[in-house]
Amino acid sequence: MALAERKNFRGGGLDASWISAVALFSPRSRMSLFSHHDLHQFIADYGYWAIALFVGLESMGIPLPGETILIIGAGYAGSHGGSLALVTLSAALGAIIGDNLGYVVSRQLGTRFLQRYGSKIGVTPARIKLGQYLFMRYGGKVVFVGRFIAVLRFLAAFLAGTNRMLWPRFLVANAAGAIVWATVVAVAAYSLGRGIHAIRGPVGLITFALAVAALVAIFLYLRRNEAAMQAAAEKALPGPVV
Repeated sequence: MALAERKNFRGGGLDASWISAVALFSPRSRMSLFSHHDLHQFIADYGYWAIALFVGLESMGIPLPGETILIIGAGYAGSHGGSLALVTLSAALGAIIGDNLGYVVSRQLGTRFLQRYGSKIGVTPARIKLGQYLFMRYGGKVVFVGRFIAVLRFLAAFLAGTNRMLWPRFLVANAAGAIVWATVVAVAAYSLGRGIHAIRGPVGLITFALAVAALVAIFLYLRRNEAAMQAAAEKALPGPVV
């Protein structure tokens, strides 16, 4: 961050409307160990690095308020002369790097863990192979869409790595999702300013309802078609689980 911009970031606190508005995209923020004032202070002290760090750690699977700090940072940049482009770039790079680190770790350790302990929680070798098959077919969509859903945002890389999704496909879907997500959230927070809290309720409710409906539909479909899909997985991925 340029010195002038850093001074602008340190120029003052967020008003009450901004403190309430960040909940629009970040329902988990209220359960965070960090208050919105703490996040504001991180931005004031470390600028764009704070955004990249929080988003990156969240993407690695640590439940930190990455999206919340992006919203605060973008809104603060809009009102204090910061750079929207650098806010967006910081979030996108943090998401891409964090997701790829999470992918590498889970690819190395996730499958071994499930093979050793999965049977204790109902994850049989056939179900492990089914997960790999589903990610082979639909992994790109899961990774891309997961960037916009709170829980999947810090689980997508873990699931992709554990289910042995090919890294080039993961990288493309992950980078595309990170760039679109960072741009949409940052532009919305930067542009709407105080008005963002006016649409918080409807957008939050619709997003939550759609996510729940999608998860329920997927669960029911897998439950009813598990045997047939396991057969398809065995045909596509013959042999022992690797």
